[in-house]
Amino acid sequence: MVGLQGSGKSTWVAEHLAGTHVVVSKDHWPNARRREERQHRVVAELLAAGRSVVVDNTNPAPGERAPLVELAREAGVPVRAVVLDTPLEVCRRRNDARTGRARVPDVGLFSTAARLVPPSIAEGFVQVEQVDGARRRVLR
Repeated sequence: MVGLQGSGKSTWVAEHLAGTHVVVSKDHWPNARRREERQHRVVAELLAAGRSVVVDNTNPAPGERAPLVELAREAGVPVRAVVLDTPLEVCRRRNDARTGRARVPDVGLFSTAARLVPPSIAEGFVQVEQVDGARRRVLR
């Protein structure tokens, strides 16, 4: 998954992938140290066990996605990207409606938006699917 906080990634996962994939997210371990390392370890273990995995995080830049693509490649499984293309203002409104730890400070949302680079086949994905996150429909 690729998209800003509040773009609809978790909703998309719940509606389209949770029945067939194990959902892995750093949000599952809010207090853990080295969440990135833990996520990579869990993904590698699941792939080695033959499980289908979806990583439900922002994954905004190629450098953040590359280790996950590499884990899939090492496991011999194809990897696709699903991009939730949701306008920043829509994400901001959704985020503002969140409470507690679920709400991301605006600086975090804007920081992710500044780093967001759409994924491409050149990164090792076999498919890049773009979803209109405001309307939840597939664009390509």
